[in-house]
Amino acid sequence: MTTENPNFNKPVFANRFLRALSRIRRNRPNNNSNPSSLRRRSKKIKIAAYASMASAAAGSNKAWTRALIRRLRNRRRPRSSLHHRVVVRETEPVGRVNELRRLVPGGRGMDFDTLLDETAHYMQCLSAQVALMQSIADSIIMD
Repeated sequence: MTTENPNFNKPVFANRFLRALSRIRRNRPNNNSNPSSLRRRSKKIKIAAYASMASAAAGSNKAWTRALIRRLRNRRRPRSSLHHRVVVRETEPVGRVNELRRLVPGGRGMDFDTLLDETAHYMQCLSAQVALMQSIADSIIMD
């Protein structure tokens, strides 16, 4: 059973995300078949989706929204793939909790109860994000 999150404003999210997509579309270069150009555009779309989601949920006073907005404001150029570290998955609950801390923005500084609450809220917002993107994709296919 899925419950609506009263702190997540779907119309605000949809409006901000669609405006960001419009800006990305207006600023696209003429030669958009270049693989690096496609990667840059997909990265911009991903950033727009996360920024829209975090700003729509910002009134909820959740730590993950503040962490995500801070991360987006302070983002740097991506590192080369040589600098990525290898993650060893642990099967113990402590390893799973640490993995969850890594996945939820701002999760590293949270106690366990807060982490679970933030995770539930973050998952609801991600679900709304997926639903919006799916409806946009469906409307594009129908046109």
